[in-house]
Amino acid sequence: MSRFVTQLADSFARPEQLKKAGILSMNSRNLDYVIKYNPRKLLPQVDNKLTTKQMAQQAGVAVPELLGVVSYQSEIKNLRQMLQAHEHFVIKPAQGSGGKGILVITGRDGDRYVKASGDTLEFEDINRHVSNILGGLYSLGGKSDVAMIEGLIQADPVFNDYSFEGVPDIRMIVFRGFPVMAMLRLATRASDGKANLHQGAVGVGLDIATGQSLRAVQFDTPIELHPDTNHSFESLKVPHWDRLLELTAACYGMTGLGYLGVDMVLDKHHGPLILELNARPGLAIQIANGCGIHPRLQKVEAMPDWNLPIPEKVAFAKQHFSSL
Repeated sequence: MSRFVTQLADSFARPEQLKKAGILSMNSRNLDYVIKYNPRKLLPQVDNKLTTKQMAQQAGVAVPELLGVVSYQSEIKNLRQMLQAHEHFVIKPAQGSGGKGILVITGRDGDRYVKASGDTLEFEDINRHVSNILGGLYSLGGKSDVAMIEGLIQADPVFNDYSFEGVPDIRMIVFRGFPVMAMLRLATRASDGKANLHQGAVGVGLDIATGQSLRAVQFDTPIELHPDTNHSFESLKVPHWDRLLELTAACYGMTGLGYLGVDMVLDKHHGPLILELNARPGLAIQIANGCGIHPRLQKVEAMPDWNLPIPEKVAFAKQHFSSL
């Protein structure tokens, strides 16, 4: 395992070494999977989080509550009234990427808004943030965007010892409707309460068959304890695992996209919810799992008949992609 991590983290690792380890490169991901299996005409439905939410609702898939939408600068005047009835919420750009532009508010302190990190903001800061979203500061290509206001997820208490303030999420890679690799992303003080690996969140590889933790990394470096809570990841196991697998498998039929990243959360009141979809999911999931994803993708590609019912796809994934 340590040899794998060394090779993966070493910027001078030879391509043949990474190929032998089953590592999927960005070029291969783009050419062999994203372009090949994700029709270009279908990409807008997942590149826009508001469209994704509306599509999921039409398909009967559970998603976080939508509290409001700000589409134009002229609508910002209604923002204070829109937020008045809500103690906690999340503001995000509909076309943002990499966790950029997501503002998590966990409560109020008088007239100030409390972030997941404990820092506070004035309403003018919220106003400015929404204006920046509309102006395209966080969107792909700097295009004009829409600000979504969602209800804050109340995280399942099973994660209380493993996350700092923010809500953990589960990322799964789904290929042709088969869940092939998964990880749990846990917020830290460094990540400002967001489950974003690039900002310092912890990535925990998960066994596809059971939801059991395999290993954990922060900034691509293996760790054994959460940096803020000091709890070991060894006994961490994600509940509702079969339901999560079924939800991710269903996203293939919902979108028509063959290679997909599905982000989910576990709400203590509503159970598993689809947070967002990504047609170009990142490759850090391989580091969190301590193995390459390419052999799993090839195994699905080699199947003579992959158009199976969801329960059969889930059963296949649990049988063939378990790391335990």
